[in-house]
Amino acid sequence: MNRTGRGIAVVVVCLLLGGALYVGLTARKMVQVDSGYKVVMGTFSRAVAIAPSEKVARACIAAAFEEQRRVEELMSYHNCDSELNTVNREAHQRAVEVDEATFEVLEKARQFSELSGGAFDVTIGALGELWRRAAAADTVPTEAEIAEAKSRVGYDKLLLDTNTRTVRFAAEGMRIDLGGIAKGYAVDKSVAAMKKRGAAGGMVDLGGNIRCFGRPPEGQECWRVGLQDPNVAPDELGGSKLLLVLTLTDESVATSGDYRRFVKVQGSKESHIIDTGTGKGAHKLVSDTIIASNAVTADALSTAVNVLGPEAGLALVESIPDVEAILIPVGRDAQPIFSSGAKAYVR
Repeated sequence: MNRTGRGIAVVVVCLLLGGALYVGLTARKMVQVDSGYKVVMGTFSRAVAIAPSEKVARACIAAAFEEQRRVEELMSYHNCDSELNTVNREAHQRAVEVDEATFEVLEKARQFSELSGGAFDVTIGALGELWRRAAAADTVPTEAEIAEAKSRVGYDKLLLDTNTRTVRFAAEGMRIDLGGIAKGYAVDKSVAAMKKRGAAGGMVDLGGNIRCFGRPPEGQECWRVGLQDPNVAPDELGGSKLLLVLTLTDESVATSGDYRRFVKVQGSKESHIIDTGTGKGAHKLVSDTIIASNAVTADALSTAVNVLGPEAGLALVESIPDVEAILIPVGRDAQPIFSSGAKAYVR
């Protein structure tokens, strides 16, 4: 994963009507229930369900959080007892069988790695650990240390066996970090669970990985998602100046950037999104926002595009059907760059 560290980052904020916990409407209309923010997977999570009754809506929200906690138990990088860390400890010595969900995420991760030419890479763990140690010691890693960590990174060294559902590492000391895709996966699973339990519409926001579906809040034609201005410092729950507002129906949004999550080493800011080519923090964009049909795609591509930068990142987005991007180049006065269809989502 290119997103290392356990910082809490809510990158985009949903704009919903009213502040009440739920709004009861007439018998013919739906009920809206808002979970409020909870801490899951090391970040803030929120779910909104629109359903025929309060009971159904609350059941939908409970199901969404159940899915998120299951993903966290399996795929947390920071929980020593997670299945992911069993893989990290043992997969060089033996083939490790994993849960269907973990294997699915690893397969999707490999697909996005191939698609992006390695700009997205979940085997980034060794470099992430190196930069966390550097921040703690306030010492810049040497080129030799970076090169040594890079030797243990590479999606081509991640060996997946679909017949046995097992994982192997081709290099000793490899570590997988799924922080750049697991949240998107958890959002997609949450939405599926809400639909299954009867939600007519809803929204899930897990650390700024957002997916909206179905019927919007009362009085709105679409779901509205505000994108924060990356050059204005927000608070922990996302309150800050809005750059623009997106109108969505059944889409996902994810934003990546270094304006909220980074480490400082000897006074220099290093992005938590690591470029596997240089072994250092990505620095070509302040932020990028991806709009896609599902949260896994938006999550993974937002990391990949942030590493690739404006030209290569935009070219990647334009090559993929039903994916759009809004890029914020480096420079306080830089103007947003829109992919060919992105402006259609802007209010």
